[in-house]
Amino acid sequence: MVDMSTALSTLELPNPVLTASGCAAAGEELNQFFDVSEIGAVVTKSIMTRARSGRPTPRMAETPSGMLNSIGLQGPGIDSFLANELPWLKAHGARAVVSIAGSHTDEYVTLAKRLYHHPVAMLEVNISCPNVENRGQVFACDPLAAARVISAVRRAANPNVPIFAKLSPDVTDIAQVARAVIEAGADGISLINTLLGLVIDLDTLRPALGGVTGGLSGPAIRPVAVRCVWQVHQALPSVPLLGMGGIKTGRDALEFILAGASAVSVGTVIFHDPSAPMRIARELEAELAARGFQSVREAIGFAHRTSSEQAEFFAARIATTQPDVDMEATV
Repeated sequence: MVDMSTALSTLELPNPVLTASGCAAAGEELNQFFDVSEIGAVVTKSIMTRARSGRPTPRMAETPSGMLNSIGLQGPGIDSFLANELPWLKAHGARAVVSIAGSHTDEYVTLAKRLYHHPVAMLEVNISCPNVENRGQVFACDPLAAARVISAVRRAANPNVPIFAKLSPDVTDIAQVARAVIEAGADGISLINTLLGLVIDLDTLRPALGGVTGGLSGPAIRPVAVRCVWQVHQALPSVPLLGMGGIKTGRDALEFILAGASAVSVGTVIFHDPSAPMRIARELEAELAARGFQSVREAIGFAHRTSSEQAEFFAARIATTQPDVDMEATV
């Protein structure tokens, strides 16, 4: 048996597998495939203050080992979310990680205040969505802008609710941005959002997406995501990280944990395998057990240890688990 419990700051989770924002709305569609209360948490689609129609169609395009989406933060707004989705999550015993997004700092503050007294397990502050008309809204591309948003949200939000900043890989030094948001008051970091990409339709000879660019997700981005988790954990080893990006199996999830993630979010795979979060949790447990880990927490950041440190860890494990030998009896 492997202890699958983990924590994201003060949020204790029964297992380290969450949904990824934008891939399962607020979890209601998934509940027909598994009990959403059994996974670590449900991360909601990013909420904004007002209803938003999103970007023009077409909005999705397949790519090798991935997909581009150009949804553009479409959603019903905070009023509808508080009236419908959040009560549903509470009624079904799910831990609700609410993703919030805004076009300016004041919008993030308004959302944090609206959620202050509601049953929210954690806030994921989406400052990195590439699917916006104005790339200047991607606060995570600038450490100062990112810090300004996180600082404002931290002051406005319930102090008992952890805040995680969701960062973009489309930067030169992601560890620099990570350090800025932690110093501004974030309790942890979500890594990573989609990468900005573009596909040309060879029939129309024009961009395939109505919004021209879109966010690349799926297995194609997993090595980039693991690299980002590795770099941020190396720079800030005590900061809890929520890793995501192309996770399809328990082996994929284990890569993120070994690189330094305390938990993972599963996204694109849900579109063709809605039961993936529970399957990945079971596979991850088997992968941990096969390598001699007794808990998820033991494996967090384990790849950063030297070969000799890893050997010492497992040698100590063997020494403590082997039964005592009665030498007189053997003689």
